[in-house]
Amino acid sequence: MKRNSHIRLPFQMERASGGTALLERSQSWAVIAITMVSAVLVWGNPAQAADSIWRGSALSPLPNASSDIDLRKVQLGEEMFHDARLSADDTISCATCHDLNNGGVDGRQKAVGIGGAEGTINTPTVFNSAYNFKQFWDGRAESLEEQAAGPVHNPSEMGSNWPDVVAKLKKDERIVRMFSDIYTDGVTGNNIVDAIATFERTLVTIDAPFDRYLQGDKTAISVEAAKGYELFSTYGCISCHQGVNVGGNMYQTMGIMGDYFKDRGDVKDQDLGRYKITGRESDRHVFKVPSLRVVAHTAPYFHDGSAETLEDAVRNMAKYQLGRNMPEADINAIVAFLNSLAGDYKRFDPR
Repeated sequence: MKRNSHIRLPFQMERASGGTALLERSQSWAVIAITMVSAVLVWGNPAQAADSIWRGSALSPLPNASSDIDLRKVQLGEEMFHDARLSADDTISCATCHDLNNGGVDGRQKAVGIGGAEGTINTPTVFNSAYNFKQFWDGRAESLEEQAAGPVHNPSEMGSNWPDVVAKLKKDERIVRMFSDIYTDGVTGNNIVDAIATFERTLVTIDAPFDRYLQGDKTAISVEAAKGYELFSTYGCISCHQGVNVGGNMYQTMGIMGDYFKDRGDVKDQDLGRYKITGRESDRHVFKVPSLRVVAHTAPYFHDGSAETLEDAVRNMAKYQLGRNMPEADINAIVAFLNSLAGDYKRFDPR
């Protein structure tokens, strides 16, 4: 598979620093309450609200990938990311669902695995995933390493196991040499996920128009996008979509201000969210808040892929998360802002 060394993406994201406090509570009611009260107090002047409350604090530019990363691991991880031998029938790789030329997703409502098996949930982007505080929609993986191992063993994704994968890879002398040059124990399941996770930490998108705007270039985004940023702040979207990744650092209930699942109907096991992990009733329909860094390129939206367009997603979020009937002009402005979050992905080179 041909891989571009420089891919222009209309979006951008970043990794959260280790010192950043990450919210792990399912319902961030205090944050939402403060946001909504602040928005009411300054609703007559959205620009003032954005400048006085949010600018320079809630959102921040994405940094480059760390130059300390082992380039050999990155190169090996890239190989493994695109290697279909990780699947039972040699047809599915990580890149099958996380297409780096397509926003890091597959563009489907639900992923498709080996033998045409349909998954149960929408594929999240792999770009800037290193900046998420947990992995997967339900947050069941604590790290990129843990996440990378999941699909290999999932029967509806790759449907394989490490002994079989390792046995296949050990027949490839070039791959064996690559592992041996880095790891004393050569090709193992743990080393495969370590390499993949290292590669994924370099999948950052930088120099977004909005980041240049945050850094002082007021001409970097359109007037409509700037208005969308103000509305994004004053409506309260920023209470959950915050930080360098514009999300990805907290959990939240799907349907705070309305019963999303009752209205949608046909509630399935995958709609339970964190409840499947914790068994706590308070975690029913609770999901990790997704990053919006590359959202302009990851349709369809939500864990169930039910929103076909970005406008649909914003409209539904306004209704079910904010309890607002948002005017179309405001929706369009927010979408213009979201489009400005896209930056560049360049293959990692520490030199």
